[in-house]
Amino acid sequence: MKKQILAITAATAVAVTASASDKIVIDGSTTVGPIAKAFAEYYMAANPDVNITVSESGSGNGAKAMMNSTCEVAIMSRPMKEGEFKAAAEKGIQPVAHVVALDGLPILVHPSNPVQDLTVEQIRKIFLGEISNWSAVGGPDKEIVTISRDTNSGTYETFAKLVMHKEKIGEKCEYVGSNGAIRQRVQSTPAAIGYAGLGFVDKTVKALKVNGVYPSAETVQTGEYAVARPLYMYTNTYPKLGSPLYQFMTIHLTEDGQEMVEEIGFVPVTAY
Repeated sequence: MKKQILAITAATAVAVTASASDKIVIDGSTTVGPIAKAFAEYYMAANPDVNITVSESGSGNGAKAMMNSTCEVAIMSRPMKEGEFKAAAEKGIQPVAHVVALDGLPILVHPSNPVQDLTVEQIRKIFLGEISNWSAVGGPDKEIVTISRDTNSGTYETFAKLVMHKEKIGEKCEYVGSNGAIRQRVQSTPAAIGYAGLGFVDKTVKALKVNGVYPSAETVQTGEYAVARPLYMYTNTYPKLGSPLYQFMTIHLTEDGQEMVEEIGFVPVTAY
């Protein structure tokens, strides 16, 4: 997508009548954050009277913010848990899920690492600490440095479910607070392995094949890539038709929304 889409004018975007008090507060996932920020910039360019703020405190904190009525949109890289729905209901909140994109979780290593492909079982054993040297999986004779997202992260929850099968990650694992921090740690550590969203893969890290399948938009969309998930935005009930929140929450269904999702590196739910 061309960069000028994010600098869109009011003449080319859907505009609504807004008052100076219109405000949308968004909080949650660091994975979904770039999508929310791109949508916010796009929407505010067409509707300057609407103020949208985006914070990235983690999926779990996004859910809590919605329960406490401190945000209108909880962005999450995992579905809300049963306990979160129950806690929300007790406070009169009715979370409605909007799937805004699909994502894979590439397994990242340093570009100098010769390993190209791991199975889900090998990855699980590496993060358990049962495989502790790269030589055991065709790599150099170096102790593996495992890097994980913090446990409040939806990315962590997805990895724990799809790879770890809910088994506890080994004690030597390092935890960091964002996908960007995982990438930074892996790119500076030749023996490291970590995981992040598709949008965080660049030339500074190497994404491995998992079970022989490379993580890409196509393999995530077809279900071939084993470590994949939907990305969510939650609202309290369905937004009122025609409201600024409704307009914002339907951007992902438009052609411009699809292009923004693709540019950021995720997989759109629409196909134009």
